[in-house]
Amino acid sequence: MLVLHVKRGFLLYDRALKDVKPSLLHPLQCIWPFCEKRCSYCNFNKYIPRNVDELRMRDCLIQETKTLIQLSQVQRITSVFFGGGTPSMASPLTIDNILDTISQCAHLAEGTEITLEANPTSAEASRLAEFQRAGVNRLSIGIQSLNDADLKLLGRNHTAADALRTLEEAKRLFPGHTSVDLIFGLPGQTVTSWVQSLQRLLSMCDDHVSLYQLTLERGTSLFKQVYQGYLPMPDGDVVAEMYECAQHILQDTGFRQYEVSNFARNGALSAHNLSYWQGNQYIGIGPGAHGRFVLSGDGKRHREARIQTLEPDIWMKEVLAFGHGTRKRTALSELDRLEEVLVLGLRMDVGISHQHWLQIAPTFSLWKVFGESDEVKELQEQGLLLLDDRGLRCSRKGLAVLDTLLLTLLSQLEQAWAEKEETSSGT
Repeated sequence: MLVLHVKRGFLLYDRALKDVKPSLLHPLQCIWPFCEKRCSYCNFNKYIPRNVDELRMRDCLIQETKTLIQLSQVQRITSVFFGGGTPSMASPLTIDNILDTISQCAHLAEGTEITLEANPTSAEASRLAEFQRAGVNRLSIGIQSLNDADLKLLGRNHTAADALRTLEEAKRLFPGHTSVDLIFGLPGQTVTSWVQSLQRLLSMCDDHVSLYQLTLERGTSLFKQVYQGYLPMPDGDVVAEMYECAQHILQDTGFRQYEVSNFARNGALSAHNLSYWQGNQYIGIGPGAHGRFVLSGDGKRHREARIQTLEPDIWMKEVLAFGHGTRKRTALSELDRLEEVLVLGLRMDVGISHQHWLQIAPTFSLWKVFGESDEVKELQEQGLLLLDDRGLRCSRKGLAVLDTLLLTLLSQLEQAWAEKEETSSGT
């Protein structure tokens, strides 16, 4: 069960929704694509505007919310995530208005998880309290590092002291519901410096930590500096040791690694992100947002992958003209769905259950796909993968090399699917 505060009128759980089909339950993500500056490592769809017409942007986010909820015939929104860009740059009034719109178009139960991503510089103490009053009940803070030299290298516009001040205020306002992001594998970083930074953070963080290995993306200034030889990247074995050390340290501090990059204690898992990894339908609102849902009323039952127009100005024009700014719609086949479940489901420590897999392909079980594969058996013997009565999942050791495992597993899935299709066609 997931959040809405009292003023929205949902004081009691609506018993009539207890039996709503899972296909009609959706998380919703709303993108605020603007940032104060572009970080040196980031290639996300974000924009550094001189002047944002927030009223126009707000109206368009509200209109697209109404349109896409209507198109999907969603009966209940199970979580809301304000991502970016930097959504903490938006006014609390914008967040409040969007949540009001969602609650008018679908059911938002009291206690629904509503998350806002925030950067330390744009989330001053007074604004955090205003976001809380607007309905936000979970904060995700992009700390990235507690080393000022690393922050400068990453192009962040906050210091370690700024980050810690924001973290303290967030913990006061959202106790047990404050998450922090850290990046490892930075140029010049050592295992020792990484461990010291992580331990410093753990001495004062809340109950959720996300760790991300730095990825050099083409077109970013950091990519250029590294490939021109100005910055030395740590060796791959060193980065692997950083990750392994973090796994042990977090486990010893009471955190459960419930996903490749995410750790939680005291049950503080991100319900919204779990929905993604479990392959649930979801609605994406705003420039560059992604969504996955079955479009109602068109006579089809295939789930669609939807991508909203990237550029904010063009997206707003499309929303004003058509009610939404969907740039691309792609029907997902049964094989597409299975590939997504495999790629996303194995990110979680619990993996993929037989029941979940069979909901998509009732006659094409995990046993049938992977049970007789010599390559999969070898991965099991190496202690990287488990296939048993619970389903398919990675060991902790396997999570660290998931991308490599997926090369084998996706190839096996495609091969098994081709054999199934050949048998079905009688050729």
